[in-house]
Amino acid sequence: MNNKKMSIPFVDLKAQYKSIKKEIDSAIENVISETAFIKGKYVQQFENDYKQAYGVNHVISCANGTDAIYITLKALGIGAGDEVITVANTWISTAETISQAGAKAVFIDIDPDYYTINIKNIEEKISHKTKAIIPVHLFGQPVDMDGIKSLCDKYGLFLVEDCAQAHFAEWNGRKVGTFGDAGTFSFFPGKNLGAYGDAGAIITNDDSLADKMRMFANHGALKKHFHEIEGINSRLDGIQASILSVKLNHILDWSSARLTSALRYNKALNAIEDITIPQIHPNVKHVFHLYVIRAKNRADLQAYLKDRGISTGIHYPTPLPFLKAYNYLGYSEIDFPISAKYQHEILSLPMFPEMTQEQINYISNTIADFYKV
Repeated sequence: MNNKKMSIPFVDLKAQYKSIKKEIDSAIENVISETAFIKGKYVQQFENDYKQAYGVNHVISCANGTDAIYITLKALGIGAGDEVITVANTWISTAETISQAGAKAVFIDIDPDYYTINIKNIEEKISHKTKAIIPVHLFGQPVDMDGIKSLCDKYGLFLVEDCAQAHFAEWNGRKVGTFGDAGTFSFFPGKNLGAYGDAGAIITNDDSLADKMRMFANHGALKKHFHEIEGINSRLDGIQASILSVKLNHILDWSSARLTSALRYNKALNAIEDITIPQIHPNVKHVFHLYVIRAKNRADLQAYLKDRGISTGIHYPTPLPFLKAYNYLGYSEIDFPISAKYQHEILSLPMFPEMTQEQINYISNTIADFYKV
């Protein structure tokens, strides 16, 4: 048994702040001193920085990752009578924005190995009403974008990539978010690239689409007081933009540190029979937003870890089709057997760039102790 108890948070945002404190404090001070609170030069600077880092023509910043998806769907003209295909196990933002746009969400079960949308199940769900596919690069692992792009090209569908958990992840050497019509991002504080509040962005190489998205996000106007359409108010503020510009300089190093921690976890946990460690697809650059295992007796294990100072999470406790919000669609667990099974097994362990070997050893040894008891 482990003798020395440690306290390990699920995400340690304080450790990250301490590592870049001077840069962050200076950035915030600059925004305040210039009162550049909404839009302005710091927002423009981040958009330019992100555009350069991603190698795309346009970055449209917005208030949060949910708005990023909604704005994209509205700009693509998706609405009443349309269907949009997405994955069963993800955060509700992906699906609720489809409904908010006026369309119907059509869910697909997850891949049993990689937990992203199961490419093999998509084509049978495509109908004359289908207008788009939204793959989610879940936990930091990219979806098979060759397969998704092929389906979209075959049936003339829009492709919108939900990259909220996969900043700078890659499929076959190409960054996620660059395969389709647009890629959407969340900069929620706990994300790999996180602000200190809500923030989001969209990337695209389509000039016309970029104008539509920027207009819709800014009350329907590209120029103040000249409203061409009715839009929404979804703007990135200067403080969050300046923080993101600072963090952008560190994101690749942080992604590398996450992968190192994940591989250390894999090595330490691989021999435990009651644990299934996450698989990394051979074609991807995985950025491990989350490190998710499958565990027998999960509830007891989670309680055991909590008692020993280890914070965990479940992503997600209920797949979207089984939520009360989607009762009207009439789905049952038979429709999504993998998601239904895994919802009782998945457990997210602590994951952040500043994790130490000592912390990973403590967590892994504690899990091993649990299954020995």
